[in-house]
Amino acid sequence: MRKAGLSAVLGIAIVSLTLPSLADKFKADTTLKDSQPYGVKDKEHKHQAYDLSFDANGKTYNCRTDSSKSMNATDFVVGSPIHVELDGNKAKLRTQANKKVECEIVRAEMLPGAAH
Repeated sequence: MRKAGLSAVLGIAIVSLTLPSLADKFKADTTLKDSQPYGVKDKEHKHQAYDLSFDANGKTYNCRTDSSKSMNATDFVVGSPIHVELDGNKAKLRTQANKKVECEIVRAEMLPGAAH
């Protein structure tokens, strides 16, 4: 049982290390689909983190902001145009007003009808 658990953990670690290297690297103009607060502020997490959603390159991406950096939620209005730079599992989002935020991709899903 112990070996099976260790094998599973190693397998997950290997997959999680290789997936970002296989991910896309691109720039796109798109629309912010959703913005939701994530977690809570406390002594370790000085700022509110957010989950941001957008479609690009045939996929829907969800990315999470860093709770150690601030983001003004009113700068990232759902439905507004944004410019996205995606590199592996890291993303940089910029509004038309040049407000910027960096986030980590936590989920990617193929859009219906998108080429695989």
